Amino acid sequence: MTIYTVTSKQLLNDYAVLQTLENASFEIGQTITVDNVGGDFDGSFVVYAVPQYYYIGTNGNGFPTFNSNIPINNQVMYVAVGDAVERTPATGTIEFDPVCEWIDDDDIADWLGIEVASAGDEAFLVICAEAANAFCSLRRFENGYFDQLSVAPTAAVKLGTTMYGGALYRQRGSAGQDFATFDGMSQGTTNGLSAIVKQLLGINRAVVA
Repeated sequence: MTIYTVTSKQLLNDYAVLQTLENASFEIGQTITVDNVGGDFDGSFVVYAVPQYYYIGTNGNGFPTFNSNIPINNQVMYVAVGDAVERTPATGTIEFDPVCEWIDDDDIADWLGIEVASAGDEAFLVICAEAANAFCSLRRFENGYFDQLSVAPTAAVKLGTTMYGGALYRQRGSAGQDFATFDGMSQGTTNGLSAIVKQLLGINRAVVA
């Protein structure tokens, strides 16, 4: 669950616009929960838009319009029927549960070149895919990317996420950082977030002034 702090609110022509303190990663169609903002703003809503400018109302066709001369960061818009509220400072929170779907268990199995031998293997592949999606999308966000979660932003990112998920699967049954093995010889230290995975994900980039 991700929680953002609300700093301003606006309600006009049955469209609500909230601004958050943090850089948010909302996507159109996601469900959010607004709490303690007050009145018609609170409840569960579907994100209608993520506007970058000041909302000025709807046009003759009922679609929201914006003033492109007044940019505003970190906004989210949703349908909320109620009395008009001019843009004003606000408190409260927005909660949502971001679910990344860049890869699935089949992607990992294809990359590993294996066929699932049991229901337990299949279940673990699914867990590895979910974990890789969650971890890699979070690392991308921490490094300044704002990606859609329904599809990988690039083929490189998808491959990097798949490789990370494959590394998680291969470490099944291992007590440390090495792959599990019955061989008395060490297999060497493994690192799921290897240099090539970081390169594919585009993280830990050099800072450019």
